[in-house]
Amino acid sequence: MINKIALSVADALAGVQDGSTVLIGGFGTAGNPNELIDGLIAQGARDLTVVNNNAGNGEAGLAALLKAGRVRKLICSFPRQADSHVFDALYRSKRIELELVPQGNLAERLRAAGAGIGAFFCPTAYGTELARGKETREINGRQYVLEYPIHGDVALVKAERGDRWGNLTYRKSARNFGPVMATAAKLTLATVHEIVELGALDPESIVTPGIHVGFVVQVARVATQAGGFKMSA
Repeated sequence: MINKIALSVADALAGVQDGSTVLIGGFGTAGNPNELIDGLIAQGARDLTVVNNNAGNGEAGLAALLKAGRVRKLICSFPRQADSHVFDALYRSKRIELELVPQGNLAERLRAAGAGIGAFFCPTAYGTELARGKETREINGRQYVLEYPIHGDVALVKAERGDRWGNLTYRKSARNFGPVMATAAKLTLATVHEIVELGALDPESIVTPGIHVGFVVQVARVATQAGGFKMSA
């Protein structure tokens, strides 16, 4: 019987190795799998290459992973936010490597990994520092830059609902990079707020099929001080 439900975050993360490339979903603070990130800190894997759209906010989530000294390299699109002080300090002191990737290229490089595409030409970044050292080609009178897929050893994503086969649905903007990261990694770990019976998810609404998911962990919503819920979408 296929059952991808992990009993705990720790169980799901047990196999993450030092030196892994970890794809972490999220767009700013929307859709961050914070429970998995906190679990990764506790698990102890280090010397990681992390792929995320941003570089962490405040000192929670990805910023906490950076502060713990577990990340060797960050691949992202927006490393500078008003509250990205953890990354700023690490980068300025040369304690972390940065690969800056335009947001559209980041999404497409992840999608290419999941689709089995060896490389692709894209016009974004041509003529800029981001294209330095990369192959370029003129196609139909326009200049393009050769980009390669981003493959992950592990993907950490936040979903809304899932079943024991690993099928996932998402909540609004919490969807962001999760679906493409799930296809680009050897192992995808997903948190959900609700685990449902097989057949309860409308097949037309399933965004990430279970074939791309290794483990599903149910987590509670985070209550705010006002008594509501902190909705990360």
